[in-house]
Amino acid sequence: MDDTAQRLLGSATRLSRDPETEIDWHAPIGDGFGMSPEWSTLYGTPYWDELTEAQQRELTRHESASVATTGIWFELILQQLVLRDVYDKPPRSAEFQWALTEIADECRHSIMFARATERMVEPSYRPRLLTRELGRMFKTVATGESAYAAILVAEEVLDVMQRDWMRDRRVEPLVRQVNHIHVVEESRHMVFAREETRERLAGAGRGRRWVSALVIAIAADTIVSSMVGREVYANVGLDADRAVREARRNEHHRSLLRTSCANLMDFLGSVGLLTPAASRVYRRTGLL
Repeated sequence: MDDTAQRLLGSATRLSRDPETEIDWHAPIGDGFGMSPEWSTLYGTPYWDELTEAQQRELTRHESASVATTGIWFELILQQLVLRDVYDKPPRSAEFQWALTEIADECRHSIMFARATERMVEPSYRPRLLTRELGRMFKTVATGESAYAAILVAEEVLDVMQRDWMRDRRVEPLVRQVNHIHVVEESRHMVFAREETRERLAGAGRGRRWVSALVIAIAADTIVSSMVGREVYANVGLDADRAVREARRNEHHRSLLRTSCANLMDFLGSVGLLTPAASRVYRRTGLL
């Protein structure tokens, strides 16, 4: 693990970004999409086709802000999981120093997301109270592979979306810049989470893998279902009941998620975390 951590520290030294200075926070905001429209929860539904292009743009801006806010919520959980995990590790070890580097990255990302959403839309979004309380419990009790694989799932789901958004010139430049910085730095975090997951599972028995797989799948379901809530649709003037109904049945969106997360599912399967029970949860979520 120390070899990987040492390599990631070197990468962070060469490639770390500073959103505070690299993003022009005072540049005027245009009328671009908030995300690639194909990633909208309503894209491909009859409701999407009824919207004007201006309404579609506005919807994607609020959806993007909601996704970013969910990212902030999970990054706060991630930081506490990692900090708790390295509490007893030797400060001179590469693993300890990399863990603090990752936490510093996540702090900058959370501030970056918060500032970007403030520039893009009004009002602000947060996951529901029940979701926040479940997150509070998870960050208190999750350890080992349950913690690191859940981190991996959350980061990879965000990553596949943001890779599309950062390249798409239809997307507002501020969103593209924010996503580019996040994608570059999160690639290191995902390498770390994969290595930690493999290491923590070494020698784990069948029962432990079964429990961990289910915990991770439920965490993934909670995160994905929290990305865009009904208040997003209400705030852009849509019929929230109809929008939620059509978004839940949106096979285009589920297909996009499923295709984009194929590598993640392959990894979970390779380490024994894609049990039948976990697979049922991932199918319901749309990741499998």
